[in-house]
Amino acid sequence: MTVDLGRREALALRMTSLLLRPHPTVRPDGVAGVVEWFGAMQAQDLASGMWSLGVRLPALGHADVHAALERREALRTWPMRGTVHLVPPRDARWMLELTGVRSLAGGATRRAQLGLTEADADRAVDVLGAALAGGGRLTRARCLAALRAAGIDTGGQRGYHLLWYASVRGVTCLAPNVGTEQTFALLDEWVPDPHRPERDEALAILAHRYVRSHGPVTAREFAGWTGLTLTDARRGFAAAGDALTVVRVDGAEALVDAALLDAPREPVDDLLVLPGFDEYLLGFKDRSLMLDPDHADAIVPGRNGVFQPTVVRDGRVVGTWKRVVGRTRVTATVFPLAPLDERTRARVTGALGRYAAFLGLPPRVDWAG
Repeated sequence: MTVDLGRREALALRMTSLLLRPHPTVRPDGVAGVVEWFGAMQAQDLASGMWSLGVRLPALGHADVHAALERREALRTWPMRGTVHLVPPRDARWMLELTGVRSLAGGATRRAQLGLTEADADRAVDVLGAALAGGGRLTRARCLAALRAAGIDTGGQRGYHLLWYASVRGVTCLAPNVGTEQTFALLDEWVPDPHRPERDEALAILAHRYVRSHGPVTAREFAGWTGLTLTDARRGFAAAGDALTVVRVDGAEALVDAALLDAPREPVDDLLVLPGFDEYLLGFKDRSLMLDPDHADAIVPGRNGVFQPTVVRDGRVVGTWKRVVGRTRVTATVFPLAPLDERTRARVTGALGRYAAFLGLPPRVDWAG
């Protein structure tokens, strides 16, 4: 029998899927476990990606997460939608071949805008491959210098495009930062033993991971998240088979991981401070379960793709926050989107204190309203 869910019940289950509440059967262990659970986690902004892991792994600090990335428990690359994600290292190559390659379709148009040819892009791949060979790991600045030394213009956005292109082609990947500097390595050297599933198996793996980490969801949401066609999204759902269970949310069919139905569906008055680029919002096209549409402009001012960090109570966005990380403290400014009483403000302050502790600094919290 198909389970019928109201919107509040669906939101409660979704918060569990996102590992923002305890899961009935899964306790992902460490960075590798969380990233494998999701399959891919938003990480175009590294600071956001680090806190996305920290908020789900409360025993770890920033240094612990960085050390896990140095141990190659996860890596960053452009696996889908032309956007940087954290992915399980052994899955990076097949994800690039399944979903990342789709973003290459618009590459020719972008190169024409930048004054680059396909030959320029392919030569850049060769140059970067040679510069990084033998276990090399170069900063972004040194990668760009190698391209310039080979006579390739990296001015404007050309350098970024060429670094992106080499990674989506599966030649390079983002290694952990050295200090504040972004670094690159060769994917084959960073991950010498990639998993290589057949296409239908790859679709099934990705579909199951998306549903279990975001459900209840639809095939359209999966297509939006991956950049796959709706046909391939449905094919992935079908291939995942019995791992997925149909529910109805306000009468509309959606899918969840079968184990999720054992999770509590009652409202939970929890309070979280989340990074802007987090699967909580970025993992969905339809965000109405979590976000009042009237607040959308406050989350993405100017609709420029830059998401503000959010204050979340009982699964719903009630404010945004901005932070300035100094040498001696973290200063966070909170912008309420709904009236918050003194008790709730105290809880926000406490949650921001945990974020500051993740960074190893004392907090200061200011209120903009």
